[in-house]
Amino acid sequence: MLLTGCASKTSPNWQVKEVPEIVVVRPPAPATESVLHKAASVPSAPLPGEGWKSLLDGRTLAGWQVTDFTGGAKVECEEGLVVIGEGASLSGINFTNLVPKMNYEVALDAMKLDGSDFFCGLTFPVGDSYCSLIVGGWGGSLVGLSSLDDQDASENETTDFMKFDMNRWYRVRVRVTETKIEAWLDDKKEVSVVTTGKRVGLRFGEIEDSKPFGVATYQTRAAIRDVKIRDLSADEAQRIKAQKN
Repeated sequence: MLLTGCASKTSPNWQVKEVPEIVVVRPPAPATESVLHKAASVPSAPLPGEGWKSLLDGRTLAGWQVTDFTGGAKVECEEGLVVIGEGASLSGINFTNLVPKMNYEVALDAMKLDGSDFFCGLTFPVGDSYCSLIVGGWGGSLVGLSSLDDQDASENETTDFMKFDMNRWYRVRVRVTETKIEAWLDDKKEVSVVTTGKRVGLRFGEIEDSKPFGVATYQTRAAIRDVKIRDLSADEAQRIKAQKN
């Protein structure tokens, strides 16, 4: 006996139709290794002045440590460069040995690899205090010192904006003397500020961990190389002190 609804004289012809395969086309991942290899092959520009000493060998972090920022990214040596990863906020390295506090210059090459904020936050001593040169902040274009009279790089007289290209080296140079802080990007002077009578300090927060001398990024992946420093001679310091600009 057949149960109603359980059989019929004709059975449906169940056929599974072939569904065409869906191919998702994604843009190719950036060839980071190729970018770094090419970047490493570009020679660094010569620096003015004499007595430059290298602080970074590019192969190891000897004399440096990865700064203990909350959410900081990994820092690695690749292709003779130091590559700072993109962290939740700040990432970077700081020098563990002594550096001059006054009448000196420091220089490095920095390159933005990915991200939209500063790819070089260079923290350095100014006498018994510290300051940071921010390169590429506030969405990628801000340049300035942080901080002067408790005003950070977006608020004080050093504030400037410029376009920064990805995968391009920028030569960063800072000079600290008794009366001035000056800074160059490539060969252009971007900062020249008289510090006499001003409060020079760091922006409140974890950037303090970059002391006494360090390089940091903010939510940005970057490469650095050729970190160098030199003491100014007494004649150089005196001549700079006498300059009006």
